[in-house]
Amino acid sequence: DVQLQASGGGLVQSGGSLTLSCTVSGLNWDDYAIGWFRQAPGKEREIVSCIVNGNGRTDVSDSVKGRFTISNDASKNRVFLQMNDLRPEDTAVYSCAAVASILIPSYCDYYGMDYWGEGTLVTVSS
Repeated sequence: DVQLQASGGGLVQSGGSLTLSCTVSGLNWDDYAIGWFRQAPGKEREIVSCIVNGNGRTDVSDSVKGRFTISNDASKNRVFLQMNDLRPEDTAVYSCAAVASILIPSYCDYYGMDYWGEGTLVTVSS
């Protein structure tokens, strides 16, 4: 079975940092791209960042560019989201998801994601 598990959320003050981790199992690592999504209360889910495991290419949304960085560690089957300079508007449930056969990270969620994991809550206090 394919499983994705996000972890690392918590409460942080504005300007602080957190690193989220997505542990992936049950799929061929190099065939998938992993995306980080977030959903704030009362808002639609949005993609935050994506990494193509097979070629290492990454993309981040304009709303977090310069503050968030995505990376992966194939030896640990993990994808990370380093979040710096957090703001109250970054408060959301963050989830990771996998999609097959995507080579360009900006198209990560264009056709929808194949597998989703449970989210982790990030709360940024002002």
